[in-house]
Amino acid sequence: MANLKEVKQRITSVTSTQQITRAMKMVAAAKLRRAQDRILKMRPYSQKLTSILNDVISGMGGELDVVYAQQREVKSVLLVVMTSDKGLCGAFNSNAIKAAVYLLENRFKAADVTILPLGKKAFEYFSKRGYQINSDYYGIFADVKYDEVREIALYAMKGFESGKFDHVAMVYNHFRNVATQDVTVEQFLPMGVDASEKKEVSTDYILEPSKEYVVQDLVPTALKTQLYKAVLESNASEHGARMTSMDKATENAGELLKELKLLYNRSRQAAITNEILEIVAGANALEGN
Repeated sequence: MANLKEVKQRITSVTSTQQITRAMKMVAAAKLRRAQDRILKMRPYSQKLTSILNDVISGMGGELDVVYAQQREVKSVLLVVMTSDKGLCGAFNSNAIKAAVYLLENRFKAADVTILPLGKKAFEYFSKRGYQINSDYYGIFADVKYDEVREIALYAMKGFESGKFDHVAMVYNHFRNVATQDVTVEQFLPMGVDASEKKEVSTDYILEPSKEYVVQDLVPTALKTQLYKAVLESNASEHGARMTSMDKATENAGELLKELKLLYNRSRQAAITNEILEIVAGANALEGN
């Protein structure tokens, strides 16, 4: 039978842990509400902007040369990997890192890859393993702001435009709901628009001052918005994963406490029974003498 003192210490320890996990769940829930509100407001704008851009460029056929849509032989790659700054969020970080490693070992095996980690966990993982990384932006999730995301987008866009990168891809968790986050691999550059194919556009747009001017101004905006949306998706997914993980940890601590309290009561009852038996045995011995 377990020692009463040891069991009591374990009960105290598990109770403290349960209080911490419950508090972390509440904090994650508060942050999730804000992050979820931001991404739900961003999605319609991003989707509509992308839809308009695709329609306009596709409708123009080969009349416009969009530098960010140029298809080139993939010799150099920029891989943007989004994780969190902290742990205790289940498989959120490991799933994103596994997806990135799979790309490195398979799809981009023959290319010169630069990792752009967003989040300390990605930075720590890839820096410790000797990958070529850009560590200028990994602390972005401390306070997500559009201006910082815009700088990252400009870095990728300028690198692609200058020929430094032939391909830019993003790995992040897409927020579906509190309990579900989908690991997503998304092509950032070249854009997923083929300007050489002309198709019928269901919506007729009147563009001023010209189609070329509007598209050249719209493309960079759409790319920055695409990256910002991915960052917001990852941020909301992190808080959702942490809230779910801490909720499960709190439940597990409660179950463990029930088992420990039962064990404590059994141990105490066994100790009392042993004491009674010892007293009875001593009394019988005295009577015999």
